Amino acid sequence: MISNFKGEDSTYDFGKVAVLMGGISAEREISIMSGKAVHAALCGLGIDAHAFDTRDNSLFRLVDESFSRVFIALHGRGGEDGEIQGALQSLGIPYTGSGVLGSALAMDKIRSKLIWRSLGLMTPDFVEVNEKEDLDTVSQQLSFPVMVKPTHEGSSCGISMVTKEEDLYTAWEKANGLDSSVLIEAWVQGPEYTAPILGSDVLPIIRIETPREFYDYQAKYQNDSTRYIYPCGLEDEQVWEISKIILMAFESVCASGWGRADFIIDSEGIIWLFDINTVPGMTSHSLVPMSAGYAGIKFDDLVFKILATSITHDESIRKSA
Repeated sequence: MISNFKGEDSTYDFGKVAVLMGGISAEREISIMSGKAVHAALCGLGIDAHAFDTRDNSLFRLVDESFSRVFIALHGRGGEDGEIQGALQSLGIPYTGSGVLGSALAMDKIRSKLIWRSLGLMTPDFVEVNEKEDLDTVSQQLSFPVMVKPTHEGSSCGISMVTKEEDLYTAWEKANGLDSSVLIEAWVQGPEYTAPILGSDVLPIIRIETPREFYDYQAKYQNDSTRYIYPCGLEDEQVWEISKIILMAFESVCASGWGRADFIIDSEGIIWLFDINTVPGMTSHSLVPMSAGYAGIKFDDLVFKILATSITHDESIRKSA
């Protein structure tokens, strides 16, 4: 649990901290917003924090300028997929959140689903489409509507809902423009929820409602009509059962530290897992801070607790040095 970290002690010296943000993924704009919010919070706590856009700066600067650790606020590929984690591991610099394997598996929607299925966890049926010609098999394996997603993107980038076969190619082309691997997934009808994870605790679950067809990029970042409902309306016993499933899904892909899981509950009460996010949004209006706030954790305290997850990498880096 996060409370076991000595980083909870405000006297712990984190040293010089780089807040990695920006980058070159499709989620650059959101990452900059998250990074700026995190940087401001850390500075407000008296921590020697510095904004660091990985698009404009070499990671070797982290070594040259004697940074002690990194708060990763990079979203999408290059930030959540194990790439930056592997680079920091090689440089011997501790960082927040999941390690290389956990980041890579959680970012890969298809590999995550295969692991969950092996454990008996529910996730929608799917087809992976790498070539245009593979689209002909989709209607044989799935019923419409379907969701078309880049396998390795977040923030609903490149996602489309397709209700009829003749629209499938256009949606695939959109997703394929961001990723050579495209996930085509069975549609599940039901309310959507998100469950933030902090250490080994599941924070209050949030129910998401949008008048749009689904919770897409516009619903997340541009529309004021999206509603975030907490308490989420589920019974305590159901929340307890969901929390166990969420932690199993999170840990099964080797994710650690903090993150967020998205799921839908259908009319029969079945919990359908969709995504694990290992570097969720961290603006003051993002889902993890929203949930933490409801649990009584202020934004600055949340940022501090997440920075404390970098301590778990200290020992492993020392051992590998």
